[in-house]
Amino acid sequence: MSRDALWEEIFSTRAWGRYPPEDLIRFCAQRFYARQPRSDVKLLEVGFGTGANLWYFAREGFGVHGLEGSEAGAAQARQRLDTELPGWNRGDTDRLRVGDMCEPLPWADNHFDAVIDNDAVTCVDHDSACRVYAQMHRVARPGAWLYVRTPAAGTWGDGTGEAHGHNAWRCSEGPFAGTGIVRFASEADLSALFKPWNVLQIEQVSRTLENRSKVHAEWVIIARKAEA
Repeated sequence: MSRDALWEEIFSTRAWGRYPPEDLIRFCAQRFYARQPRSDVKLLEVGFGTGANLWYFAREGFGVHGLEGSEAGAAQARQRLDTELPGWNRGDTDRLRVGDMCEPLPWADNHFDAVIDNDAVTCVDHDSACRVYAQMHRVARPGAWLYVRTPAAGTWGDGTGEAHGHNAWRCSEGPFAGTGIVRFASEADLSALFKPWNVLQIEQVSRTLENRSKVHAEWVIIARKAEA
């Protein structure tokens, strides 16, 4: 179950990021900027939050779709898209859906050119995450891409607070404190998480915090679905 009511409060009461991470922009630019017409490129984000990444994709002219567990987050995303990018949905009414990522994704097989997880699937346990990535593989077209950014084991907060299964914690300190259950993936976890995919790149991005006394590290995974 990914629809933690805590995120309704977080998205309703806190300012949240308005712009995508640099590595996601690079991922998109390298693979899709040359595609024409861009509107034919279908991108799905699972756990889109308040829509910063979808706003960027839509601003660049791509067809955007998303699933979010929080009504409050989804409402903010829709409002920003409608206000800043009128006509972004091209007449569709269900491009952004509210639902549980742990349920089967509500799209047909072989539908998207890329699927995105930017620090969202980290909120579910390891076995559920494996199923989510398998569902993302199902809805991706042959040859489609996967981009994942997810917290790495050893990041500040890992091992603090209340344990919730394999490498998951309700952190008592660090940047994830107060954000519910967070799973910190070890390198050994990656092969199981992305089993259906052909993993092409495993990178890490990191920064120090608290005057270099703490580390925040995340995996950046780029994978591809086999061609038909």
